[in-house]
Amino acid sequence: MATQPVAAQSEARISELSLLDHQYMEQQRTLLEDITRRHFGRGFSGDTDSDLQLLQSLLDQRLVKPSQTRELQAMGMILGDLLAAELKLHWVIYEDKLGRSRALRDGNTDNFLFPMTMISRRQEAGSNTAVAVIYRKAYDIMAATQTKLPFQ
Repeated sequence: MATQPVAAQSEARISELSLLDHQYMEQQRTLLEDITRRHFGRGFSGDTDSDLQLLQSLLDQRLVKPSQTRELQAMGMILGDLLAAELKLHWVIYEDKLGRSRALRDGNTDNFLFPMTMISRRQEAGSNTAVAVIYRKAYDIMAATQTKLPFQ
């Protein structure tokens, strides 16, 4: 979950999201929105506490199971949207020798988070780490790297 400095990666290439990336991410959001509206009568609002609770409910009620990688990664994207809003991060494409990933970047720095797999990897490994704990850890890691301006 730690940030990945570009210098630490051999030949990492960073680019903006393509139109296809935007479309895919919107499909992911819609997928989860449909599940939450159908089962809970509400969707994601952008309110961190409410949305984290909704993500946790998807796991607790086994509406999303450890074998459902697509849905788990969609949950990671919602988690990423919350982190992006709170920490002023933006989505980018991060490509290195391991492949192509959607990542959150802090401005033009070399600090990245990879929220798409934060929930899925844990669930697939049998971990029951609470979504709020995953969020807080990612938040704390990235917040610690951000430069505070005077009077903030």
